[in-house]
Amino acid sequence: MTTIEQTPDQGTDKQTHGFQAEVRDLLQLMIHSLYSHKEIFLRELISNASDANDRLRFAAIADPGLLSTDPDLQITVEADPKTGTVTIRDNGIGMTRDEAVANLGTIARSGTAQFFRSLSGDQQKASQLIGQFGVGFYSAFIVSDRVEVESRKAGTPDAEGVHWESRADGDFTVETITRAERGTTVRLHLKEDAKEFADGFRLRSLIRRYSDHIGFPVRMRKEGEASLEYETVNQAKALWTLPRTEIKDEEYTQFYQHLAHDFTDPLTWSHNKVEGKREYTSLLYIPGRAPFDLWQRDAARGLKLYVRRVFIMDDAEQFLPLYLRFVKGVVDSSDLPLNVSRELLQQEPEVEAIRNGLTKRVLDMLARIAKDESTKYATFWKEFGAVLKEGVGQDYANRAALLSLLRFASTHDASNEPTVSFAQYVERMKPGQDRIYFVIAESLDAARSSPYIERLKERGLEVLLLAERIDEWVMGQIDEFEGKRLKDAARGDLDLGGLETEADKKQHDDELKESKGLLKRVKDAVGDRIEEVRVSSRLKDSPACLALGEHDMGANMRRILSATGQKVPETKPALELNVGHPLVKYLEGVTDEGQFNEFAQVLYEQAALAEGSQLANPAQFVQRLNRLLVRLAGVQPGAAA
Repeated sequence: MTTIEQTPDQGTDKQTHGFQAEVRDLLQLMIHSLYSHKEIFLRELISNASDANDRLRFAAIADPGLLSTDPDLQITVEADPKTGTVTIRDNGIGMTRDEAVANLGTIARSGTAQFFRSLSGDQQKASQLIGQFGVGFYSAFIVSDRVEVESRKAGTPDAEGVHWESRADGDFTVETITRAERGTTVRLHLKEDAKEFADGFRLRSLIRRYSDHIGFPVRMRKEGEASLEYETVNQAKALWTLPRTEIKDEEYTQFYQHLAHDFTDPLTWSHNKVEGKREYTSLLYIPGRAPFDLWQRDAARGLKLYVRRVFIMDDAEQFLPLYLRFVKGVVDSSDLPLNVSRELLQQEPEVEAIRNGLTKRVLDMLARIAKDESTKYATFWKEFGAVLKEGVGQDYANRAALLSLLRFASTHDASNEPTVSFAQYVERMKPGQDRIYFVIAESLDAARSSPYIERLKERGLEVLLLAERIDEWVMGQIDEFEGKRLKDAARGDLDLGGLETEADKKQHDDELKESKGLLKRVKDAVGDRIEEVRVSSRLKDSPACLALGEHDMGANMRRILSATGQKVPETKPALELNVGHPLVKYLEGVTDEGQFNEFAQVLYEQAALAEGSQLANPAQFVQRLNRLLVRLAGVQPGAAA
């Protein structure tokens, strides 16, 4: 919705717009439930002001005139207890009228992203400007019943600015104004229950708490009602440039919250300075929880990039592999050109060296908490384990480190918590065991009760239990760990290797000789749906199971492909029979071919269900099963009536 009215004193059009639907929903969320501490609004608005200054400093590399009239970039905060207002002002890049409408009326819209798309050619390649009036801006309405924004874009002629105003009631107004100063001013008209933030002393303490690390001076009037002098409240020094010994844990945490726009604490971090052939500083964080867009592979990701402390871009994805997309942080290089762009980054040999170093740094950080802080690592694995698994097939150079970080549920533990590493499994292997056994199912409970691992459990052999969608692909990438080959319990022969005794082999040979006739009859009954029927060495309590070939696609992967509408390659499993099971012995004694065929098909379909496959005709299976139960119970149809 847009209405237009004439504003006589300005001589310009004043327009009323309706917020995007998502913004209206967000405003209610922000106001009522998103932040547990109201003072977070100040951190968010100062962070936005810092981004605006960063963007201008970068733009001035190509156009120094943008900074000529006011070269000292800073942020000013003012409180007025009489009027109940708080004002945050920057002298950064600023906004035009159209940008204010787009960026402040639409959720998570990046002004820089819009500007970037409007460029072309070489200019586009050299202009990776990042800065966003996104979700953080709307935190102003946590403490305000009315918010005003005044802004003028750097380089805009004739002092033309824009005034934006809203009461968070679904609409906002925008009009053109005369504004001499470059940058943006955000004025908050505080609610009655938020008037505490109009106190200068309160704001000073919050700035030192949440924004001490901002790389620009945050200035306030000196104490005293009549004072016109300003003083810098924060350290105004980038945190990552300070020695680690001078930084408190609380400061590291606050910087993460500023950087990631996350009000929770990080799990851990690593702060390092590399000197020598190449020089760079990195400050890397592992978040405490997964973001909502973790599985959107094209979502913004990467580190905040600085070159010689000059901000370059927000989402420099070239410095970490995709499987570490959850890592937040800063990298400040001394060796990259100041006008670096994303395309140049892809071609820059220094970037590859930094990427390798940062990747190892993250994996070392994870290895440290896995060894020393198991509770923290359990939290990490719950949030990001499935993403880390992607690296097994993507990053061969760090394969050994990644394998040591994997965690699994296991039959060793009655819980389904993924706490078992490959190294722990190998430590517990039986004498003579040369395989690491695992099974994949739709859920961990289904994996734990899988018929494929019955004989393994009887022998006291540990089995790794997997149930995530990515697991079949991941395990297909791993041949062995420390010389022990991996074995899927549902594929091929069970292969007990050095654990199989001569008595086991003799028993299997005897069962095979005695059951040849039964195996042929079952194969004829089931038909082409199976490759063969054979005596099982993996079953103990179940009568039958379906065993895939070593290189056939598993049931989980087939389900995933089917759900996405892709063609699933046809596979013919082997039907394995537990010839010692009472049902199989009963089947062997059935002489009526019709009944035998029906019974054999029920066993096949039960095995398919246990594997996790879908039956082509479930109703037909139920009918067969009912007829079989009636015969076994000795009840004549209709007798119950």
